[in-house]
Amino acid sequence: MTEQTPPAVDPVRLKLFLGHPRGLGYLTFAESWERFSFSGMQALLVLYMGQRLLLPGHVEHVAGFAGFRHAIEQVYGHLSTQALASVIFGLYSGGVYLTPIAGGYIADRLLGRTRTVVIGALLLMLGHFLMAFEQPFLIALACLVAGVGGFKGNIATQVGELYAPGDLRRADAFQLYIIGIASAATVAPLVCGALGQGIAWHWGFGAAGVGMLASLAVYLYGQRWTPESHQRRAVAHAPRRRLARGEGRTVLLLLALLPALALSLVGNEQMFNTYLVWGEQHYDLRLIGHAMPVTWLLSLTSIIAIACMSGVVVFWRYSARWWGEVNEINKLVIGCMVSATAPLLLAGLSAQEAATGHKIGLAWALVFHFLNEIGIANVVPVGLALFTRASPKAVGGLMVGVYYLHMFVSNMLVGWLGGLLERMSSTNFWLLHAALVAGGGMALLLSSLVFGRLLTPAVDPELVEARPFHELEGSLAPSGAVAV
Repeated sequence: MTEQTPPAVDPVRLKLFLGHPRGLGYLTFAESWERFSFSGMQALLVLYMGQRLLLPGHVEHVAGFAGFRHAIEQVYGHLSTQALASVIFGLYSGGVYLTPIAGGYIADRLLGRTRTVVIGALLLMLGHFLMAFEQPFLIALACLVAGVGGFKGNIATQVGELYAPGDLRRADAFQLYIIGIASAATVAPLVCGALGQGIAWHWGFGAAGVGMLASLAVYLYGQRWTPESHQRRAVAHAPRRRLARGEGRTVLLLLALLPALALSLVGNEQMFNTYLVWGEQHYDLRLIGHAMPVTWLLSLTSIIAIACMSGVVVFWRYSARWWGEVNEINKLVIGCMVSATAPLLLAGLSAQEAATGHKIGLAWALVFHFLNEIGIANVVPVGLALFTRASPKAVGGLMVGVYYLHMFVSNMLVGWLGGLLERMSSTNFWLLHAALVAGGGMALLLSSLVFGRLLTPAVDPELVEARPFHELEGSLAPSGAVAV
């Protein structure tokens, strides 16, 4: 009897990670380490600029900074040191959400996602290590912005490509993905903040560079479990996909959501900028009799984010069983409205502080972060799921880059808003943020009423049977089939 060779099995289909394709685990851990480096850098950046780099005796050493400052002040007018730090932060944190458009195009048309991600990771490592020195500060920022462009959007696209179009686990997968990011963001301010503020700034930035090295190692090790790993050589020679009839309208609808999404994040993104400066002045940062570094607030919000994201995942799973699946745009509306209550709370607390003269207790910081993170758990991962599902495959990577454009706009707005804290009362400052976030939610609600049905997925009946998520193994193929 002749022994037969068993048929080849696509490893992306076979192995599972928490009821999802195994590639989700590797992509999540790779992105988590990248976010460790990003969050560590982000926690230090405004404080580093305001307390050292932009001060006399240091700013003169930064190559090309005089011309850079002149160009900024041509747009914003004369800026104080703190306002200049806020604007530079906005340019950087906004820029990292602009370059994924170019990264998506390069991956779609030229190099493929895997190679583009690797190049982005190398640029990020270089940028983080250069941040340890004053002179190449602007070069370091440029490397970081370009590196995120190659890395972030294409990793997210690969997560989406693990699932068939009608697979409802997609939004669930992105929430698990964000939980991994939040876990890394919890540790990063503790490590990088303690090293940067406690020992020396370059120690904190160096730790961020080590985190990026770990990210690249995880990604390279897990390549065989991720989409495109078996077909990347053919990407450059593959025929270019074109938009089918009706897909142009879908692209326009997704673009119309971007302004509202940008407003929805204003309160959240300000936490990494002027919120730290405000918190250092207005929170009672004593913890067990000792002064707590303000950067630890970012670790606090990351811990809360993990709890909130996990709770939201469970809530929507059980909600879908009893009341049916809520579409992505309506989840976005709910998230915005909850998020708007967070800066509204800070406005009320600021008014109370002004009236009593007593600093705000850390218990209120907990409430603020809980409100914000419950809302954001229904905004960022759900928006990613919407764009990776609804975007035409011909421009899938490009559209994920376009999705991050709203974060660019939001961070540019946050950079400008941060400069207003010196000219506005704290109460009015946070009321303005609450109004902008709520305005984004109202715009999304209007979008849902007008054309929400056009972006609602056509669900595959085989994937919505009343079975546990871990049993849904029949739809693990990426949107573009992976060849063995």
